[in-house]
Amino acid sequence: MNYIQRGTPEFSRTNWALFAAGFITFMNLYITQPILPLFSKEFEVSPAFASLSLSLTTFSLAVSLVIVGSLSEAWGRKRLMTISIFTASILTMAIAFSPTFEVLLVLRIIQGVAFAGLPAIAMAYLGEEMNSRDLGMAMGLYISGNSVGGLAGRIIMGTLTDIFNWQVGMICIGVLSLLISIYFVTALPQSKHFKPQKLQLGSLTSSLVSHLKDTTLLKLYATGFFLMASFVTLYNYIGFKLLAPPYSLSTTIVGSIFIVYLVGTVSSTWFGNLANKHGRQRILFAGIALMLFGALITLNGTLILKIIGITILTFGFFGAHSIASSWVSNRAKHDRAQASSLYLFFYYFGSSVGGTAGGFLWSKFGWEGVIALITIFLLISFVLVKLLKVRDEK
Repeated sequence: MNYIQRGTPEFSRTNWALFAAGFITFMNLYITQPILPLFSKEFEVSPAFASLSLSLTTFSLAVSLVIVGSLSEAWGRKRLMTISIFTASILTMAIAFSPTFEVLLVLRIIQGVAFAGLPAIAMAYLGEEMNSRDLGMAMGLYISGNSVGGLAGRIIMGTLTDIFNWQVGMICIGVLSLLISIYFVTALPQSKHFKPQKLQLGSLTSSLVSHLKDTTLLKLYATGFFLMASFVTLYNYIGFKLLAPPYSLSTTIVGSIFIVYLVGTVSSTWFGNLANKHGRQRILFAGIALMLFGALITLNGTLILKIIGITILTFGFFGAHSIASSWVSNRAKHDRAQASSLYLFFYYFGSSVGGTAGGFLWSKFGWEGVIALITIFLLISFVLVKLLKVRDEK
C-alpha cells in the first residue's frame, strides 16, 4: 500500500522533517526551565510559582492535545502541524516583551495551546504513513529531535542569558524556530493514508471513550504520566541546587549540563530496535530501572556523580518514552491521533503535576525531597508496566 520504508528518499525526508518539527517544539517548550531560579529572583516569586512558567504551559498543552488530535482527524495532519510550529515560534518572541510575570504566564498558556498541534499529530502521521516494521525506528528518530531541541533551547537560553539577558535569548530562539519551520513545510510529504472524517463531536467523543476503555492503553497513558513527572521534576530543580552553594555555578554552565540530552538521541532509537528483538515490556522495564538508578545517584554530593546520575536518568527516560509512545500507536486500531493525544495528555499533565509538586518538596526538604518524589513516581511506573501482558504488545 505504498507505505514509507527504510532506505528510501521519502523515509529520510520524512524523518528529517519531523526531527526538525520536534526540535522546534521542545526547544521552545522548555526554554524557561534553565532560568527558573532567575525568574524566582527577578520577579520575586517562590520556586514553585516560578515553575508555573513551564507547568502551566504543559498543562494547556495537555488539555489542547485531546482537542487538536481530534480536529486533525477531520482537518488533516500537515496543515495543523504547520500552524502549530509557526504560531509557537512567534509567541516565543512575544514573551520576550512581557512587562510582568503574570503576562508571561498568560502568553505561555497560549503557547501551550499552539504546541499541541504537533506532538500527537506527528505520532499519528508516522503510525499511518510508515511501514510497521520501521515504525519503532522512525518514532525513535522523531523523539531524538525532541531531545536535541530540548537540549538546544536550554543551552542557548542559559548562554544568552549570561551574555545578554533572557529576553535576547527568547528573541533569538524565536527567529531560529521560524527558519526551521520553513524547512519543515517544504520537506514533509503530504499524507497518503490519512482518511478525513466529518467533524462530529458525538463520534469523536465515542472514539475517545473507547480508547480510555482499553485497559492496555490506559496503563500506557498512566506510565507516560509518571515517567514525565519524574523527568521534569528532576530538571526543574537541579538548577536551583547547582546555582546555590556549595556549587555556585553560572547560568551558562547549568544550561550546558543539559547537553546530557544528547544521550536521548541514542537511547530513543536504540530502545526501539531492542524492543523489536526482545519485546516492549522487557525494554520498558529496563528504561524505568535506569531512571531510578540515575535519580538515586544524584543524592551524592559530588558534582560529577550528580551529572552522571542525570545522564543515566535521561538515557532511561527517552528510551522508555519511545517504547511507550510507539506501543500506543501500534495498539490503537482507529483514530490514532486521538490515541496518541491521550497518551501525551497524561504525559504532559504529569509534567505539570510533578514539576510544581517538586517545588514544594524542594522548599521544605531540599534535594532529598525531590528525589523521594521521583522514586515514588517510578515505583508506580514499575507496577503499571508489570500489569501489562505480553499479548498487549500485539
